[in-house]
Amino acid sequence: MAMTMSGEIQLAAPRVVVWAKLNDPEVLKACIPGCEELEKTDDQGFRAIARMKVGPVSARFRGKVALSDLDPPKGYKISGEGEGGVAGFAKGSAKVDLLERDGGTLLSYHVDAQIGGKLAQLGQRLVNGTAKKLADEFFANFARAL
Repeated sequence: MAMTMSGEIQLAAPRVVVWAKLNDPEVLKACIPGCEELEKTDDQGFRAIARMKVGPVSARFRGKVALSDLDPPKGYKISGEGEGGVAGFAKGSAKVDLLERDGGTLLSYHVDAQIGGKLAQLGQRLVNGTAKKLADEFFANFARAL
């Protein structure tokens, strides 16, 4: 099942600060819902473990994340894939842009993702609703971390 999602959030911090926090594994670990481990593997990659629940399906996902198209402090592309055992898999990418606006930073994102396994059997509406909820929770946590 394929899905897309876009959004933006106004953050009350300078663009260089937002950029630094978006690349800080400790900040990201604290902000990602269900994140148990997040470890930097090199300058442009992370290894992650996160526990997720989508409807009746709960799983522990192990995955890798890579950063590309880096344009500090304006944005990057983040790509990743995770395996959740019988629950299925998820893979995708997000384009993240940071614009100076109103004395702070406007963060905009566009996500393209694919899921398979039991997760894909749950239905587009439930999966999209959960993805939106997780994104909103991440950005609320991230805004507090700034």
